Parts: sequence; C-alpha cells; structure tokens
Amino acid sequence: MTRYDDFHARSISDPEGFWADEAQLIDWHTPPTQILDASNPPFANWFLGGTTNLCHNAVDRHLAVRAEQPALIFVSTETGVEKTFTFGQLHIEVQRTAASLMALGVGKGDRVLIYMPMIPEAAFAMLACARIGAIHCVVFGGFASGSLASRIEDAEPKVVVSADAGSRGGKIVPYKPLLDEAIRLSNYKPAAVLLTDRGLAPMELVAGRDHLDRDLAAVHGDVVVPCTWLVSTDISYTIYTSGTTGKPKGVQRDTGGYAVALAASMKHIFDGRAGETYFSTSDIGWVVGHSYIVYGPLIAGMATILYEGLPTQGIDRQPDAGIWWRLVEKYRVTVMFSAPTAVRVLKKYDPALLKKYDLSSLRALFLAGEPLDEPTARWISDGLGVPIIDNYWQTESGWPIITIANGVEAKPSKFGSPGVPMYGYKVKILHEATGEELTGPNEKGVVVIEGPTPPGFMQTIWKDDARFVQTYWKSLPGKLVYSTFDWGVRDAEGYFYILGRTDDVINVAGHRLGTREIEESISGHANVAEVAVVGVADALKGQVAMAFVVPKAGDAVTDSDVALKLEGEIMKRVADELGALARPARVRFVTGLPKTRSGKLLRRAIQAVCEGRDPGDLTTIDDPVTLQKIGQLVVP
Repeated sequence: MTRYDDFHARSISDPEGFWADEAQLIDWHTPPTQILDASNPPFANWFLGGTTNLCHNAVDRHLAVRAEQPALIFVSTETGVEKTFTFGQLHIEVQRTAASLMALGVGKGDRVLIYMPMIPEAAFAMLACARIGAIHCVVFGGFASGSLASRIEDAEPKVVVSADAGSRGGKIVPYKPLLDEAIRLSNYKPAAVLLTDRGLAPMELVAGRDHLDRDLAAVHGDVVVPCTWLVSTDISYTIYTSGTTGKPKGVQRDTGGYAVALAASMKHIFDGRAGETYFSTSDIGWVVGHSYIVYGPLIAGMATILYEGLPTQGIDRQPDAGIWWRLVEKYRVTVMFSAPTAVRVLKKYDPALLKKYDLSSLRALFLAGEPLDEPTARWISDGLGVPIIDNYWQTESGWPIITIANGVEAKPSKFGSPGVPMYGYKVKILHEATGEELTGPNEKGVVVIEGPTPPGFMQTIWKDDARFVQTYWKSLPGKLVYSTFDWGVRDAEGYFYILGRTDDVINVAGHRLGTREIEESISGHANVAEVAVVGVADALKGQVAMAFVVPKAGDAVTDSDVALKLEGEIMKRVADELGALARPARVRFVTGLPKTRSGKLLRRAIQAVCEGRDPGDLTTIDDPVTLQKIGQLVVP
C-alpha cells in the first residue's frame, strides 16, 4: 500500500503530475491541455483547456451501468415521506427542472438562487443548474429576509427557486413570505420565481413573476436537455460565508477542479465505493451539503440520503433518538458524515440506541463543522465501534484540509485532532505578528496554506478579486499565504490541533456566523447606543453568540422588566433580519464596553472573561472597570 506521507509529498513537489493522475477519476468531454496555471498568485487555475460538466459526472455517466441503482434517497421525518430515486429517475427529474429553468430564460452563466428546505427538488435544481451551465447560489433556509435580500442583491439571480414551506420539529416554516419580503427589500429584482408547492402553507403568487414547478413541468417536462460542456475554470456555483464585516462573502468555485477534488476525496478520504450508500446529515445550504450530500457521493456512483428532520425525531415526528441508526441499517450506509453538535445532542439519550440497530455496514463516521471535543469523540466511538474521523475544512476550501486519508493508508485518529494535512495542501503554522514559520511541536500560531491551492478550492470572492486577495492572502506580515483565521498547533507526529478563531467569526452548532453582522442588526434598534457580540464556549453548540449592549442615554435597564422587554425586542430583531441561528443566547446591558485608548473594541478580552479565562494584559484598556463589570454579569 502507498505510504500516505509519500502520497502527500508527491502532491506538493509535483502538483501537475499528481493532479493529472487524479483527473482520470472524472469524465472529460475535452481533456485538459494544461494541468495548472499558477502564474498569477494567489490565483490558481486548474485543468485549462479541459471541458466537462458536474451533472454529467454525477448523473449521466452512471446510466450505462447503474440506471436502476438508488441515487437519491429522500427521508423526511417531518412529513413521514421516504422516497428513492434511481439514477435513471434522477436523470429525468433533473432534465425536467432544467427545461423549466430554460423556459424562464436561464442559460449559461446566469445565476439561480435556491432558497429551499431539504427536499428532492432542491437537489434537482442544483443539478439542473450544473447541467445547463447556470451558476447556482444556495441560501440556507434558516436565513431570514434581511440576510436573503443581501444575497439576492449580490448574486443578481435571473430566477429564484423556492417552496411554500419547510418544517422543523413539527413547526411549519413558511418560505414564500420570507422570500417575498426579501425581494421587496432587495434593490435587485429577479425576473422569475420557481416554486414547489408541498401543501404545507398557503402561497400567494405574484402574477407574471411566480411559477409553480408542476405547471412548467407539464409543458416542458419531456424536453431532452443535454449537458452544456463547460471550460474547467467556468464558475459552477457561489456560496456565501460570513466575514469579519457585515457583508457576506460569495465564495466562487470552478467546475473541473471541483469535480476532480470531490472524486479524489470520495476515493482517498471517505473510501466511498460505487453502489454503496452515503449519509450526510448536513444541509444543502452549507458547503458540506454541496460537496457531500449532492455532488461527491453521486460522482462516486453512490446513493446519497437527503434527510429532513431532527436527529431525535422519528417518522411522523415521534420522538426517536435512534432514527439515524435506523436509516443506517435500512439503507446499508457505509459512510456517514455529521457534526459534533449532533452527537452531543444524542449523548443526552440512552446509549443503548447505538446498539439497537445493525450497523455492520458502517465503516466510519466523519465529523466536521466545529472542533470535536475528546469526551464526545470517545462516547460515539465506544457506542458505534467504528472509526470516528474528525476533519477540518472551510466553505472556502470545498473539501477537507486536514483529516485522515484512510483510502490511501490507514492511520490512527487522535482524539482532539482532525489529523494531518491532505494531499494538495501545504499547511503551515505561522507566528501571528512576525509571519515566521513555527516548526516545533505545540507552538501556537495561525494555520495557513501556501499556494498554489489545490483543485476544488475557492477561485475568488464573487465579483471582488481585490477583497479575496486582501482578506485571505495578506493578513500576515510579509507573507502571501492563505489564512484560515484559526489558531493551531502541531504535535511531534505531524497531527494538527485547531484552537479557535483569530477573527470575529463564531461557530454555532457548525454554522459560521459573523459577529459584525449580528452587531449591525442590533445597533439598528432605536434604543441601542453601542454593542459588542462575541462567541462564548457552549457545551452543546460549541459556541453561542453573547451580546453586550450599551443603551442610549436615559433608557433605564436596571429594572428587570424593562431589561427583559428590551432583550426580547433585540432578539426578535436579529431573528427577523438574520434568522434564528444568529439570535444571541443572551443580551446583557452594560454602561460601557472595554476599548483600547485608540478606541478599538476588545472583543477577545470580553470573550475571555465570559469563558472564565485570563483576559491578558489590561494596561491598554482605557477603562478597565468596564471589563470588570462584564465579568460580574456573566459569573454563574
């Protein structure tokens, strides 16, 4: 068997030869003539001259040998529906959606924004866009109208694809009113809206703009839509990620490099095999859903489970903390991907549920999205009796940066560590202030990636190359390196440990949220003078947002009823504008916020006090008493 160290070393020393070999894992309509162009750093262009199509590689190329094999398995514990689409049936559905989009004027390079619950039509829409060369932009269904409006303005979609409603925990969440309000708020107006009516909530259709998918399918459903062959560097999709400013960043991904990266990761990292079943419990609104619910498993010829529901909710919304394991048994899942928060939720229930079902098909459980703590890892490892493989990556990377590539060489996992750098990634730890490389064991620094970045990595920020370079590549002095904005250390055996963010992005149950975006929402309240939002460690969610608010002069909040009312108003404002995920766990009212003498807000010091840690040197604080008062507020 190949030694992983040698495998990784070749990917760094001979990237063109290495990725030329990996490129054989997908179908090319026209083979690439140049593997890598890194002549304009930090931009890296892969597989130049090659033409391909993501939908062809995910669907069409499997039809000759596995048309009757399950491809998409939809399970909704919210509505009690379980339905399987074979590769042949998926091919028909995707063409039907593609024909409908084309009837609405969508063509190559046009944007289609998808704002949908976890239903098959969402996957059909993604694949249909890929089929005709349109650029899809999926927005997480948990985002409220304000967040959705900002993404509509930035993406400028010709068509928005949505639904009447989703459901979570038995509660119907109407999507259409949220979408209508977002379009009203947006300065850019899409030409058309394509809607799936699930019969969960009434919808008012806007004449001339809104169309039901079933109506268009009745007219165009039998149209044969061939794949549009795209140049490898053509954009496949954009996906928004929170930044350190209120404006979200549209991460832009290519076509050929992404297809190759996913095909390689399914083989080398996940050890996924054609004909088997993959189960990712994520959401298509996040990059994990793009890579490992939709594209990755299908490219590998696997069936993929699309799950709508909670981890503790069985069919017809009955309590069942064993539902995921029932699905593993029923569909013979071999590879599963989830998040530490979900496992921490399951820890509250009877561990016997992990032994109730036949899990003999399961080879590994992968966890990502937030740091995996050792007690949680040990609990699920002992319960399932299969390897628990942490993996570290970002929306920007598109696939794992650090994990264990058991498909190349079986290596032990270490609790608390996601593993070692993956092939194609030249990962280093640099000193934050000097940019000096830290090579000794357990030396803390910023985790960075040296260019050229591998296939599948973000191309740039949508419509903003300058922001891409300035944000990601110029944050460390004297170095042109990609910053992950995470602290990390490396042990003597080369395993990395991620220690938390260096910027103002927090991770709530695996969902990245920008504290500045939350602050901007809160500061819009008429009674708020100043606000600071920090991420505070939480045993269940990893982190929660905590807001500290200075009310405007004359607003008395010493009265508990007044304070409770104002807190409720602020929380509702954030939920309405950004979505429930962004709502702070608590809003604390203070008379001032700790700042340096130059006026810089000391968020890290606030976070340290909230978590019971030493806030460090306080000599730079203009008024140390302000921090002491915050400490008194948050003492349990």
